[in-house]
Amino acid sequence: MNDKLSVLRLFTRVARTSSFTRAGRELGVSQPSVSRQISELEADVGAALFVRSTRAVKLTEAGVDYLLRVEAILEALEEADHVARGSAELRGHLRVTLSASFGIREVIPRIGRFMALHPSLHIELVMSDDRQDLIAEGVDVAIRFGALPDSSARSRLLGRSPRMLVAAPDYLARAGRPVEPSELSQHTFVLGPSSAASLGWTLRKDGREASFRAEGRLMTSVNEGATAAAVAGLGILAIGLWGCRSEIADGRLVQVLDDWQLDPVEVHAVFPPGRASRPAARALIDYLVEELRPISAASV
Repeated sequence: MNDKLSVLRLFTRVARTSSFTRAGRELGVSQPSVSRQISELEADVGAALFVRSTRAVKLTEAGVDYLLRVEAILEALEEADHVARGSAELRGHLRVTLSASFGIREVIPRIGRFMALHPSLHIELVMSDDRQDLIAEGVDVAIRFGALPDSSARSRLLGRSPRMLVAAPDYLARAGRPVEPSELSQHTFVLGPSSAASLGWTLRKDGREASFRAEGRLMTSVNEGATAAAVAGLGILAIGLWGCRSEIADGRLVQVLDDWQLDPVEVHAVFPPGRASRPAARALIDYLVEELRPISAASV
């Protein structure tokens, strides 16, 4: 039974990655062993599940139908095992994708207690500021900032991160400290991934609105780089509190136009579409919602 389940799990990863090599690497199985086990599965099923080529493997029509049924069975089995144990203990492997900055600054310092509660659970944090394809990457839950595009994926609001303008004291000493939004046009900005999506910002104060367009000479592909650039005095940065909280606390960054507010950024947990969320994924998000609640409600 366990051997068949292992083969079925291997089959789902080959199907989702379109690669024997990649699926084997993820599960610790050699490429020849993957090929052999899939061939044996096809012989057992009595149908070709993949079309093989030198570039990739693709599901046949029978393979597509088989994948949908197998994934449903594996998910139902995991849920049944969890319920049958009659406890909150979680087991298995949980794959989570999230931004490097959020993972390093907020999740890793808090995840130890959750792992201590579930010693049989292994967690893999895939930290990247690029949005992953949840199905192809075998992700159980993603933590994403900002508006979510229309999709069949299910999501849960984790919290809202206050967003602000910050700069290094030495930058403000050189360039001057703006006292009105209209003065921002005289300043240079550091642009990170969130800034790259929309260079237009709106500040609000006492029912008034002021819009400005961020112009920057330096753009980074990761939020940690943007924060480091701001600390280095390279410009003003628009960022969520989660991305600069320690720098503000120790004075490396200070808030600019602190009597004006930017809209907060929403943080969501996103689950893969077309399948039930795993018990471990739901439990981790429940835990993080409570852990991050004080920060989500914080202001500077």
